[in-house]
Amino acid sequence: MPATPEEAAVNSADATPALRKRHGNGPLFFVFGTAFAVVTAIGWGYSVMNYSGLAGGVYHQVVSYEVASADEARITFEVNSQTGAQCLLTALDDQHVQVGQARSTVEAGNRIVTTSVDTVREASTVEVASCREQDPQD
Repeated sequence: MPATPEEAAVNSADATPALRKRHGNGPLFFVFGTAFAVVTAIGWGYSVMNYSGLAGGVYHQVVSYEVASADEARITFEVNSQTGAQCLLTALDDQHVQVGQARSTVEAGNRIVTTSVDTVREASTVEVASCREQDPQD
């Protein structure tokens, strides 16, 4: 019989050897846990490195743009695609309202393209909204 109630509470918290072994106090549990963590980290890193997003394999970058007149703007941009690309260009005014839109077809490879966008009023900026790979049947 324990001498005090405090000793009874302390002694009741001691785990039995069977309980300790069942809950993974051995090195095998640690080895499997570490291996799982390493494999998960490598898989996550591989998936992040290979993620291309919704844009596909087309890279585009604006080189320059100029507002030629109140009803026209020109843009020069670079496109890199494997099978050719269809790019959507938009012209915006100083309040970020779209004032013009154009499509440009670009051949395969690394190309620098200059094209005009007709506008309904003077634009303040021209941008490449998107570029997508062309369908091989087109």
